[in-house]
Amino acid sequence: MTDLAARWRATRAAVDAACVAAGRRPDEVTLVAVSKLHPVAAIDAVVAAGATDVGENYVQELLAKQASAATHPRWHFIGRLQRNKARQIAGKVALIHAVDSRELGVELGKRVSPGAVQPILIAVNVAGEATKGGVAVADAPALIADLAAVPGLRVDGLMTMPPPTDDPEGARPHFAALRALRDRIATPALPLPQLSMGMSHDFAVAIACGATLVRIGTAIFGERPAA
Repeated sequence: MTDLAARWRATRAAVDAACVAAGRRPDEVTLVAVSKLHPVAAIDAVVAAGATDVGENYVQELLAKQASAATHPRWHFIGRLQRNKARQIAGKVALIHAVDSRELGVELGKRVSPGAVQPILIAVNVAGEATKGGVAVADAPALIADLAAVPGLRVDGLMTMPPPTDDPEGARPHFAALRALRDRIATPALPLPQLSMGMSHDFAVAIACGATLVRIGTAIFGERPAA
């Protein structure tokens, strides 16, 4: 677990350096440590080393880790969420990253405890990939307006996953497009401050394009174990 602590510190330092290179403050970017398929002991190790935010892709895995972790990070749900599992996750995490339909958003709002608020991000399929979820760029403004009016929800911003590429610069147009979309539709009443984009191989490009949340797993935890 000592190696995990060192990997966490090195990754946080790399994120900080990317912020400085982009003319931004390191405290503007939250590093979400993505622990998909890694044991809860690994989460406890990186949190003890300084991690504050942890992301999971699967509902049952997240709930099990929450119940058994010795530490208490802010939990993020970053995977595709099925509507029939909304009741299990609503109100249980600091942020849900990938809401992409009115039906899912409304279901989440119904499942939040009275008086509570569930922060969400709208997943945008910037590249229009048929194999990925996310709302189309043209449909995003209407979805955001709809979900901003749902009791129990707070739309905090947008997220995207660009097409896979070996060259991190290949992701830049997609990150820039998400930033441009946010800047075009944000209002004082709905500022959409959060942009979740960038992973282990392309986070520096994402930060240069305005990311406020980067989702990094492999650089911290190593390769994922077989499912």
